[in-house]
Amino acid sequence: MRTVMKGWGTGLTLIAMGAILNMGLTGQASAQHRLRGWKTNLRIHSVDLSEIKSGGPPKDGIPAIDHPTFVSPAKARRWLDGREPVIAVEINGEAKAYPLQILIWHEVVNDVIGGVPVAVTFCPLCHSAIVFDRRLEGRVYDFGVSGLLRYSDMIMYDRQTESWWQQAIGEAIVGDLTGKRLKPLPSQIISFKDFTAAHPEGKVLSRNTGYHRRYGQNPYVGYDRITSRPFLYDGPKDDRLRPMERVVVVSLNGKHKAYPYAITSKRHVIRDRIGDQEIVVFHAPGTLSALDNERIVASRDVGATGVFVPRVGERHLTFEYQRGWFVDRETSSRWNVLGHCVEGAFKGKRLKPVVHGDYFAFAWLAFRPDTEIYRAPVKVSSKKRRRRL
Repeated sequence: MRTVMKGWGTGLTLIAMGAILNMGLTGQASAQHRLRGWKTNLRIHSVDLSEIKSGGPPKDGIPAIDHPTFVSPAKARRWLDGREPVIAVEINGEAKAYPLQILIWHEVVNDVIGGVPVAVTFCPLCHSAIVFDRRLEGRVYDFGVSGLLRYSDMIMYDRQTESWWQQAIGEAIVGDLTGKRLKPLPSQIISFKDFTAAHPEGKVLSRNTGYHRRYGQNPYVGYDRITSRPFLYDGPKDDRLRPMERVVVVSLNGKHKAYPYAITSKRHVIRDRIGDQEIVVFHAPGTLSALDNERIVASRDVGATGVFVPRVGERHLTFEYQRGWFVDRETSSRWNVLGHCVEGAFKGKRLKPVVHGDYFAFAWLAFRPDTEIYRAPVKVSSKKRRRRL
């Protein structure tokens, strides 16, 4: 079955669009983009400009949301199913949810949470949801969608200098700010139900965006099938994982590690160490894919993940998954996928979040080829142990 990209006024399959649009920013293509109003300093860049492709829509053809409005969870329930995915962010006590049924059409939301100016970003082609601090060296930047791709990943641009930013790594790759990096902030893709349970007084991005879009429908039908091919991708190949395998990725102290959903979704809890930092990876069912069925509410369950430091104060905790909860062996307290303790001796406590992301494998490995892939330990039967003894 072909993966079809709907809703951009073309009706073309991804394959056909790729054949038409697969050109780099050199020669005629470069001139065309200059004529479209770009003020970007193309003389400064850290990547080969031929790696940058037109994704189809022009500059701001996918409109960022600059003046977001919010509603209560109770009002959002009228149009948002409890299993639908949202990007959950909490800063300085203020919690907000950004439904992917909206972000899939806008990709960038410029907002302020808890007094911190942020850019909430989502690249559907890479399944990369990343929240960045918009402050850089004493200045606040606003971001838009360039309509350009590199290795299939969205290129954002800041409106102050029109430098181009690689969304997957938060780094400016073309323009006056080339080499600068935005600070990623903790966030999670979780179900609306889980967000509401954790933050009943939280805020939910409203459909009142100022634009008319088919919110609730997925314009990338079937894109996240494991057998699909990344759109307009001609970057490095990595045979360790299938390109469209979902992975949980963590970067700590210059080291990168990816945890395949094929493992995390079955084990639910993974205890690991990256460098000298111990972490725990949670994976809970109950969150739908935004990139499966034409109607997101009819899509399959892919679950939600969280990564945390498994410690409360000076006390180390060991977790296991029991009937929908993450339970620590030390006190039998129950924790949710956001790392909040909801029942037991630690009720009200929270695990320290570790910045992580949920990507398609090709997208992460293209930019971080030195990533270590987590492999599940091989279990040795008691009979084999006896033989070894």
